[in-house]
Amino acid sequence: MRNNGSEDGKSPVIAITMGDPAGIGPEVVLKALADERIRALCRPLVVGDPRVLEVAKAFAGVDLPLRGLGNIDEAQFTASTLEVLDLGNCDPTQVTLGQVSALAGRAAVASVMRATELALVRQVEAIVTGPLNKASMRSAGYDYIGHTEILAELCHAPRVTTMLAVGPLRVVHVTRHVPLSQVASLITRERVLETIRLAQEGMRLWGIEQARIGVAALNPHGGESELLGREEMEEIGPAVERAQAEGIGAQGPFPADSIFFRAIRGEFDAVVAMYHDQGHIPIKTYGFEESVTVTLGLPIVRTSVDHGTAFDIAGQSMADARSMKEAIRLAARLAASLRR
Repeated sequence: MRNNGSEDGKSPVIAITMGDPAGIGPEVVLKALADERIRALCRPLVVGDPRVLEVAKAFAGVDLPLRGLGNIDEAQFTASTLEVLDLGNCDPTQVTLGQVSALAGRAAVASVMRATELALVRQVEAIVTGPLNKASMRSAGYDYIGHTEILAELCHAPRVTTMLAVGPLRVVHVTRHVPLSQVASLITRERVLETIRLAQEGMRLWGIEQARIGVAALNPHGGESELLGREEMEEIGPAVERAQAEGIGAQGPFPADSIFFRAIRGEFDAVVAMYHDQGHIPIKTYGFEESVTVTLGLPIVRTSVDHGTAFDIAGQSMADARSMKEAIRLAARLAASLRR
């Protein structure tokens, strides 16, 4: 199955990683793909160990037949069967649900790496990732913070960032997984400008050529004319001006306590947030169950659920698959946009 479908008019082939086998990833993958409407959007290829999925079927309440593949060229993508690229790397009898496991962490990273390899050679048109567990990855010998760092390394992408999306709200981050005490020192005009550029590139995937990008301030009340901080005047404002000079529709900086409401109201196509929680809190407050992560700056399309492994509910039939469904929907939409 060398052809990815872009030439034959078929729906895109999307590789879906099951995430950490000890978490809720396998459950939400199964629940999402049990929905015929989701399977109709793409040709899904789950990447991982089908033995894990067979166990997860019981608590997912899903009876979808699985078909293990040794190679993607064996895929048939029939409506009645779920294709699984069998990595054979995680015996479920050796993993305890809800607990940190080096075996599970290693298997989860391997599935991401394999899916990314397929995307880079265009055997799949997008990847959708299930949640990773940082402690499990670390116990397996990996120092990655998360998917973004893995993907950036595999794709040799020098500039990447995270966009969160739910409904009309799309948020791109200047800094991500760094302590709050370090954020201010990382807010430079170069970083802010690069993030604005990535936001503009990302919005082209949505079919928006000239995006309206609102840029959030770092300090309360936008710095209050430097009374509460100088980053707005010295770093963020000049970056916005430079972006405007490049023809990008950036505006700001605007106080963070109002910019997200304005975006929801339709004033901006995307918001640039200065740090992790500044962007994550409004996204998860507005639509926690349906929010999706997109990695910008990669040569491939990657979306993801916007939640973790939820070890506390793993195996209890409680996992909500709405974020996974939305991630697959968005991956199919973005893959289709690249065909044009």
